[in-house]
Amino acid sequence: MSNKRFWGLPDSFAARSISLSLSVAVSKNDSRLLSSCADLKSGEIALFDKGYVDFGHLRDMDRRGVFWVTRAKENMAYEVLRKMPASTDPKILRDEIIVLSNENKPAPELMRRVVALVEIDGEEREMTFLTNNLEWSPRSVADLYRCRWQIEVFFKQIKQTLQLADFLGHNANAVRWQVWTALLTYVLLRYLSHLSQWAHSFTRLFTVLRAALWEKYDLLKLLACYGTAGGSFRNLARPEQAYFPGYL
Repeated sequence: MSNKRFWGLPDSFAARSISLSLSVAVSKNDSRLLSSCADLKSGEIALFDKGYVDFGHLRDMDRRGVFWVTRAKENMAYEVLRKMPASTDPKILRDEIIVLSNENKPAPELMRRVVALVEIDGEEREMTFLTNNLEWSPRSVADLYRCRWQIEVFFKQIKQTLQLADFLGHNANAVRWQVWTALLTYVLLRYLSHLSQWAHSFTRLFTVLRAALWEKYDLLKLLACYGTAGGSFRNLARPEQAYFPGYL
């Protein structure tokens, strides 16, 4: 499956050569959503948020041989045709083949429903996934969608921490330069985080380095002596340091 495009990538696929295609649509009826998937080829994978679920669109991609993974809505009416073999993974709660209860509604002939515990922001949450691939392990289905969440976190960090939402120039060339500058900065910060084994947030890393931007420091030594790279969130201050000397 080399030279394929994925909207996300789990660890189980990490050894394969891929290229990444990302697209953003305002709603499931946005023509950009349909056009961005129009040239997907057989064997390629698309990841959707449940807000973009259009079963007619999913049926079209299924007939073209395009694999997709999305989240199921809570009010989805369906019937279970059969249960898949039980997974040895304790975080996989259910794995079953389903069809929609409404036979008149355009939808793929068969869909797979996987219920799993997924860790998000350090907490495990129960999530329900839908896919048209009946052969992947249920863990691969969950991992694929989890990587879509990582893409959202990436864009959030780019916009909020690096303030990419505020452009200095608004013509096409100015916007491209600012986007590329933010992306390069992000890559350098992530690489520095890897080298220093930074155990805290990306926002704190950016704050520390921004404070030392105009000084000539060894950045790795700076992070080591700063005291936060060791991963301790303990309050290291003593109670008496909370008062002005001589006042209490």
